[in-house]
Amino acid sequence: MAALRAQGALRLGGSLGLSVAGAESNVAIGLARLGHRVRWAGRVGADELGALVLRTLRAEGIDTDFAVSDDTGRPTGLLLTEPRLGTLTRVSYYRTGSAGSAVSAADVLPALACGTRVLHLTGITPALGPSAAEAALTAATTARAAGITVCLDVNHRSRLWTADRARSALRPLLAHTDLLIASEDELPLVLERPAAGESEAVHAILSAGVHEVVVKRGAHGATGFTADGSTDCPAREVVAVDLVGAGDAFVAGYLSGLLDGADVPARLHRAVTTAAFAVATRGDWEGLPTRDELGLLDQPDGTTMR
Repeated sequence: MAALRAQGALRLGGSLGLSVAGAESNVAIGLARLGHRVRWAGRVGADELGALVLRTLRAEGIDTDFAVSDDTGRPTGLLLTEPRLGTLTRVSYYRTGSAGSAVSAADVLPALACGTRVLHLTGITPALGPSAAEAALTAATTARAAGITVCLDVNHRSRLWTADRARSALRPLLAHTDLLIASEDELPLVLERPAAGESEAVHAILSAGVHEVVVKRGAHGATGFTADGSTDCPAREVVAVDLVGAGDAFVAGYLSGLLDGADVPARLHRAVTTAAFAVATRGDWEGLPTRDELGLLDQPDGTTMR
């Protein structure tokens, strides 16, 4: 979708910056910058904002051959962001009736071509409407059957749907998920018994056939869980500038490590590193690192690269 970013409170007017946003797009850009081949499948409006989305993805080296421009009059989705207090940001969504809400399984399945190793989905897509929810479930089912690793980032957006609606749509996806990523408060959204504590929740998810659970803890880092045990990783310390997009940057780093064959501790380290880049820069994806920049956080403060 397109994104309009305000410099202050929207009700006071002022200038807006135009860019591109969307959890899946952020992850795609993060992975492409780290040197991976990435394909984006989805639906945008046949309008100028849709052209901006596709142009931005292509400029980042992402394959958009399977993207669909909706010619039925549905517009490209839009969000507005406004800073309210420090790093607290308010987001308003305009996605009802958007082209993305009408994405179908027929739009997505052709992208699962031979050689695809990972399918990344988020809980945002099913929130957009029945067609989008069916597309996500069909893609996960098809990918899992084909031996493709299915990654699901719960990524709950309370302004798009309620927790109960989210649970009814996400629980069926769990049966076709290999890697589940969620923040601490999102784990209950995939459980039959949402009141379960974290330990019980992770055990239930792994018992359901998910191979790996990663819990994002923000400034406290993250924990990876498998049948063999758990691994903690602290966050990288940076000056926080903009927290929007940090979770998507984390996912991009984690999937990059997975694709590189790294073990869980190394995946988590790369994930918290890419998340730190997002936190320390403005924009959802603009500050994400390339592979040769991953070591920049290890340089002394004030270093000038010449």
